[in-house]
Amino acid sequence: MDDAVLALLRCYPQIYLACHVEHVRARSNAHALSARDASLLSHLDRGHGIAAAELAQHMQIRPSTLSAALARLERLGYVEREADAHDRRVHRLRLSSRGEIAMAESSVLDPQRAAALLALLAPSERERALEGLALLARAARELSKETP
Repeated sequence: MDDAVLALLRCYPQIYLACHVEHVRARSNAHALSARDASLLSHLDRGHGIAAAELAQHMQIRPSTLSAALARLERLGYVEREADAHDRRVHRLRLSSRGEIAMAESSVLDPQRAAALLALLAPSERERALEGLALLARAARELSKETP
């Protein structure tokens, strides 16, 4: 097996286990989020919008299911939609500032543990690590497009 694949298979679980936290999965939590809602929010960010169709494909859920969840998350003020600059029929989804807080507090990763993990790295190492994670996340979205 490829050394890079082995490194990913070895490293990812270590990061996950170090930062994972058990949390309430029901909508009865402080942010009224289910596990799927929290997962949806974790796939959005404040700066770069994503088309709903692309998100549905990546998360392997039906567009109608996604639409209902997004409508609810918009009503809660967690998600913002804006028309795509190149195609007004397409709406880009972004995480609102309120959604960013809800996502962090509903994550499967504990924000304090994640902060402690990052604090163990020198600033240049932290920057490189986060750039690497962003690259892997982008590749994950691309892989979802290729393999339905």
